[in-house]
Amino acid sequence: MNQTSVEAPAPVAVELLLKAYRLMLTAKAMADTYEENKAVCSKYVHSTSRGHEAIQLATAFHLTEKDFLSVYYRDESILLGLGLTPYELMLQLMAKRDDPFSGGRTYYGHPSLRRPGFPVIPHQSSATGMQAIPATGMAHALAYLESQDLMDSSKGRVVVCSLGDGSVTEGEVAEAFQMAVLKKLPIIYLVQDNDWGISAKGTEMRAMDAYEYAAGFKGMERLRVDGADFIDSYTGMAEAFRIARQERRPVLVHAKCPLLGHHTSGVRREWYRGDNLAEHSLLDPLPKLGTYLLEQGLTADELISIAQEVKEEVQAQYVKALAAPDPDPATFNQHEFAPTLVTDESGDRTPANAEKTTMVDAALHAVDDILKQYPEALFYGQDVGGELGGVFREAALLAQKYGDARVFNTPIQEAYIVGSTAGMSAVGAKPIVEIQFADYIWPGINQLVEELSKSCYLSMGKFPVQALIRVPIGAYGGGGPYHSGSVESTLLNIRGIKVVYPSNAADMKGLMKAAFLDPNPVVMLEHKGLYWSKVPGTEDAKTTEPAADYILPLGKANVVQQASDEQFSQGNSLTVITYGMGVYWAKAASKKLAGSVEIVDLRTLNPLDYETVEASVKRHGKVLVLTEEPLMNSFAESLAGRIGKTCFKYLDAPVFTLGAENLPAVPLNVDLEKMMLPNGEKVFSVLQELLEY
Repeated sequence: MNQTSVEAPAPVAVELLLKAYRLMLTAKAMADTYEENKAVCSKYVHSTSRGHEAIQLATAFHLTEKDFLSVYYRDESILLGLGLTPYELMLQLMAKRDDPFSGGRTYYGHPSLRRPGFPVIPHQSSATGMQAIPATGMAHALAYLESQDLMDSSKGRVVVCSLGDGSVTEGEVAEAFQMAVLKKLPIIYLVQDNDWGISAKGTEMRAMDAYEYAAGFKGMERLRVDGADFIDSYTGMAEAFRIARQERRPVLVHAKCPLLGHHTSGVRREWYRGDNLAEHSLLDPLPKLGTYLLEQGLTADELISIAQEVKEEVQAQYVKALAAPDPDPATFNQHEFAPTLVTDESGDRTPANAEKTTMVDAALHAVDDILKQYPEALFYGQDVGGELGGVFREAALLAQKYGDARVFNTPIQEAYIVGSTAGMSAVGAKPIVEIQFADYIWPGINQLVEELSKSCYLSMGKFPVQALIRVPIGAYGGGGPYHSGSVESTLLNIRGIKVVYPSNAADMKGLMKAAFLDPNPVVMLEHKGLYWSKVPGTEDAKTTEPAADYILPLGKANVVQQASDEQFSQGNSLTVITYGMGVYWAKAASKKLAGSVEIVDLRTLNPLDYETVEASVKRHGKVLVLTEEPLMNSFAESLAGRIGKTCFKYLDAPVFTLGAENLPAVPLNVDLEKMMLPNGEKVFSVLQELLEY
């Protein structure tokens, strides 16, 4: 295993040492101020960097505006070292309007910053390990863009990912480390080890520290530094940055630090630390650096004068921050999504002489068009690269056409597949990824919720995540319990993502293009039973293939079948609101009810074209909401409830619903599967009952 021993450190300029000393004093004065004013400052939970200042400042001083940074919630001194002011940090502490990161939306020490002269700091969650994946995604994007000559590799851009040692036990950190060494990515994992979780000691949480753990990842350079000693930290980080910048490979730096403050203001040190706090106080990096400066010829009076000056500056900035305006409550719902430019259907949906194509080929061709047109686009997931091109052949030959850097296989790492897109997007790559089956998406849900869905809102629009996540979904005859599930209701409970569900080839191609161009995370659900139109009754899923320029905006439902004027005038009509396979069950059922059934294909579940839904319901007065999911507590039931409320006076019958039986999995035996799922016969029975109501 790679292990670097740093040679005897070169002298560090006294000017830099003084800068570090002043900023350590600043961090201490801030922590003291927060404690002295805890009735105000602990209104919202915060954490400080006390004890960690040396390694954090050493790291900050090596970062440049060309780099990318992922911090954890204790990294206040990194932010000070980069040039952010106590006033700016205090605005976040107090959730003020002018908080430069989130406008009062998120916790202290959770920055998101795009500012000239600073490294890019994308939004991230509370950073207990989850940030390792988006950060590694950033490094992955750097490597990709450099490989395509879309970014100058001579600049030596790197990513720094800061972690607490306790968080390294997270499985998602292992996924990040695996990809970093597999792809030889330019990233530094800075692990700050103060031997505490919240109240759990290191010996309770781990069998080894992060330095020892990283030995299992072949190709990971490892360094140990004294995180309480600024000079040792600075020279150690200099070597780490040299390796990452020049050799373009990953480095882990393990920095042992004392914890001098509370875990957070909500979990106070006196509740659990006992004698341990006194032990850690002996390692305080501030007096250690002060002693060294005295040895270099500075006087005690000079250091005392600096401390007094810093204390007065921090107090003045605290008073200023306290008086700063709070957010306007009316802005609470801004930045849910970044605006998309794709608002109208464009291009040729039915070009002359075009042949019919299947949904799976329409998707393949759409991705091919995207890769051809956008060099910053790449496509990855399990088994999508190489010769196979996906278990459904939905990426067939793309790797051979565009190369392994653009279309490639990942390990079995759903969390990385999903979460890396946040980092990719922040750097400027445009990822298309695939989860092999909807049933496998669950390990990626943490990243989807915490890192992707909240990023635009909590960063005030600075970091929307452009990610297209393809997910084959649904039952297709004998797929069994782990290859047949429907997950749309779970996804629709995640705010900040869009969910698309096409039912035919033309829609697939047009929506795929729009989803790629959307600046927000989009999950595209692709029904396996419709991919090839082999399931009886799904022949209409095969359509004329649109031209390469065809784009279908998200959030536009389609009336795929209208009731006849005759049946409507006789009051013998109804509407079916559905999507995916439901479209074909409704079509099959309607053949026995000639002219009586209108079918609305939602196509996009979020944003939902409720205007079209409402117009259809009001026209006919009777409605069935049809889904493949188990019905109880589903999106379909939610939609039915909304229809019942907004269309109540237009209804001639209760809102009917039909879905799968409320079972935990789709059974393997095809006869059992048939009993569980809707089909044309079941839909016909419900429609007949509804018409007769």
